[in-house]
Amino acid sequence: MLLQKKYQKLRQLLGECGKVLVAYSGGTDSAFLLAVAVQELGDNVLAVTAISPTSTKAEVAEAQQLAKELGVHHRIIHSKEMDLRDFVGNTAERCYICKYSRYFDLQEIAKQKKIPWVLDGSNMDDLDDYRPGNRAIKELGLRSPMQEVTLTKSEIRQLSRQMGLPTWNKPSSPCLASRIPYGQEITEEKLRRVEKAEEYLTKRGFSPLRVRHYPAEARIEISPEQFSKLIEKSKDITKGLRELGFPKVTLDLDGFYSGSLNKNLPDKGE
Repeated sequence: MLLQKKYQKLRQLLGECGKVLVAYSGGTDSAFLLAVAVQELGDNVLAVTAISPTSTKAEVAEAQQLAKELGVHHRIIHSKEMDLRDFVGNTAERCYICKYSRYFDLQEIAKQKKIPWVLDGSNMDDLDDYRPGNRAIKELGLRSPMQEVTLTKSEIRQLSRQMGLPTWNKPSSPCLASRIPYGQEITEEKLRRVEKAEEYLTKRGFSPLRVRHYPAEARIEISPEQFSKLIEKSKDITKGLRELGFPKVTLDLDGFYSGSLNKNLPDKGE
């Protein structure tokens, strides 16, 4: 079976690395990569999670819990992208600036620990969207093992489920900065408002979802199948999000679309 061949190839690749640092967010991809690395290399794996105001408390807690269950050495560092003018200015290069800063710090840790490889959890699907962060991976010389063995997101979910990982069906959740349209300043106040708004909607059964933070509105993205549910609860939802500081609440009729803010970029090439 092709999928099992890819999986065995990944195991072999990781085993040959000898000692690795895994850039670990706690999402489906990095969790799977970390689990397989631990399986092959045991104590020769260090998981590092970079956190900042762009992270949610729930994501950090989930990452810590899984790392504990895997029995892996886990370190949390505080990244500094919010101190970078070009990041908070929120250009189309935002992701590149953040990834370069974070991965540079991971490489420094790897050098200190004499770890030869820093691994990233990118998969084949990540090559299809506008992801300037991929350039930072190449420039800094990180490895993306799951791209090397051509694993897709759906295949990673399937293998994760077979391994019993709780992240096998975890919705993709890019950093909170991705909820703010390009050209609008990223502030901690906006990030916390988005986090609270998405928590509010998640508790009411909406998933997957995004709350885009426009200057005068919260624009909700959910699947079309949930439109009627949201409309039924529109008064309560509008009230709840206004209390968080959004003057207006709207529904995006295009529905949920990961990376929707990228579609209007004039040039998505890297």
